[in-house]
Amino acid sequence: MARKTANDFHPEILKLFDLYVHGGLSRRGFLENAGKFAVGVGGAAALLDALKPRFAEAQQIAKNDPRIVTEYVTYDSPSGYGNIRGYEARPAHPNGKIPAILVVHENRGLNPHIEDIVRRLAVDGFIAFAPDALTPLGGYPGDEDKARELFPKLDQSKTRQDFIAAAQLLKNAPNSNGKVGVVGFCYGGGIANFLATQLPDLGAVVPFYGSQPPAEAVTNIKAPLLLQYAGADERINAGWPAYEAALKANHIRYQAYIYPGVQHGFNNDTTPRFDEAAAKLAWQRTVQFFKDNLAS
Repeated sequence: MARKTANDFHPEILKLFDLYVHGGLSRRGFLENAGKFAVGVGGAAALLDALKPRFAEAQQIAKNDPRIVTEYVTYDSPSGYGNIRGYEARPAHPNGKIPAILVVHENRGLNPHIEDIVRRLAVDGFIAFAPDALTPLGGYPGDEDKARELFPKLDQSKTRQDFIAAAQLLKNAPNSNGKVGVVGFCYGGGIANFLATQLPDLGAVVPFYGSQPPAEAVTNIKAPLLLQYAGADERINAGWPAYEAALKANHIRYQAYIYPGVQHGFNNDTTPRFDEAAAKLAWQRTVQFFKDNLAS
């Protein structure tokens, strides 16, 4: 069976799914509204199932890939939740000190897709680490719906401190050259933007379709930014004009790309919203941006 893409779904279904994924619509609400585009609730449920991630099918780097070393790490976050668990990958044979990348997940915690992203970065020559923000609630539960239900229960002021502590951990990691980049997706894109306003020593920041920081915080940004947006993402893109104006007013170094016609989440290759051409280009730009800005 051919893999489904965003083009296989009515645009309104994709909007409803975006609301559902981000807490603006319950499962029941999705099914009721999606019923207009399907035959009964059973048809709507089939639509929802078709939009769910397929982790195993999309995995690019095996967990036991000999080019890298992986492990789960628990680190201290005294201003946050105390102790946070995360997933690290690094080259098996690094050539001297290398840059480190903090990977910030979507609003589902440390799922298999984010772990694969971590491994991809390690293959590209970086130390990569993704904390699991759901650690204080038992960690990623292995189910996307359950993860979404848990996420609003987090104290975001503490969770943000957990990511700040993770960035500091990477700066001082063995084999790190002391230069740290951040890449985040959706919720994680918003955290990446937030971290840019909080950590003046970051070397590079790449938010994928992330919510923007308040204009008054932009003046604190010192790191160069590579901003990746989806052309069909009305919800997130609504904040871009004000963000861009603030970046220009404060003379912040940035590059911004809006990929025409693609959906929020276009880089996530586990779901039909994935757009292969846009994702490939965006990821090439991301890796090169980190290499250009984080090399020793």
